[in-house]
Amino acid sequence: MKRKLWAGVDIGGTKTAVVLSAEPPDVLSRIEFPTLPVRGPEKAIRKIVDALRALLAAEGATAGALEGIGISCGGPLDSNAGVIQAPPNLSTWVDVPIVAILAGEFKCGVRLENDANAGAQAEHRFGAGKGTRNMVFITMGTGFGAGVILDGRLYSGTNGMAGEIGHVRLTRSGPVGYHKAGSAEGWASGGGMAQVAERALKAAERSGKSTTLAAVAQGRRMTAKDVGLAAQAGDAVAQQIVETCGKRMGEALAILVDLLNPECIVIGGLAMRMGEMVLAPARAAMRREALAQSAAVCRVVPATLGESIGDVAALCIAMDAGAERGGAGFA
Repeated sequence: MKRKLWAGVDIGGTKTAVVLSAEPPDVLSRIEFPTLPVRGPEKAIRKIVDALRALLAAEGATAGALEGIGISCGGPLDSNAGVIQAPPNLSTWVDVPIVAILAGEFKCGVRLENDANAGAQAEHRFGAGKGTRNMVFITMGTGFGAGVILDGRLYSGTNGMAGEIGHVRLTRSGPVGYHKAGSAEGWASGGGMAQVAERALKAAERSGKSTTLAAVAQGRRMTAKDVGLAAQAGDAVAQQIVETCGKRMGEALAILVDLLNPECIVIGGLAMRMGEMVLAPARAAMRREALAQSAAVCRVVPATLGESIGDVAALCIAMDAGAERGGAGFA
């Protein structure tokens, strides 16, 4: 019997990873390389193709063994058409028909999905949301978005734009995210936390409050990682920044709870690294703002797939591609 294989491609603005699996979520082999979006999509796509062929050859397999290829990428994109539409971190990738390209190369089912939806599938099948019927997965990284599982199935909306909680305005003004001041992404993403930190540092300097972030800010812009490390080391200003962003995230979670009534909200990215520092204020704000009956049945937990979530997410999309084409899948 022919050995069945699934391939996952996780495309980010910094790096791209290509993985091969015989039994998702386990990874047989993996190749990672810089995406270098300033050079355009052609070279990166050629590297994806070459990496897939190299991984197959290392397993003594041919393209005929592939059940499906899954591609996870930040939006905007058109999943139905299989086209990447110039995401902010891939601004040179304008209307790239990546599904058609890879399907032509490997003659198997190929599917494209945004990273939040792919992450939702991964945590629902193999992570913190396993066994739930209604859950939300939150990407808390450079951006802030949601993938929604309703009645055990991914909900994408009319044209694939469901879950864009980062675009919701929480305050009339504030840090900018998703091209909108005071948005959930402005307050709760990694980029947003850096903006909050810049403002907090200026306030600390005016009041004479001591903070280790002042040394970090010399010569470069602060990052959410800087804030998290300082907070973990006991810096009071950094701890207040994390708490502020956590509270705002909780307000966004309350909207999701009131609208969708999920049993679980799983948060990736910064929530995995900062843990209770950001999750505790988020839970408190969610419970304060949401309907009590809905908040009472909703757990808010960090993603459990850790740093491998991008690989597993892409493999989940590959499973779907294989199932659509008539493969066995693992649903």
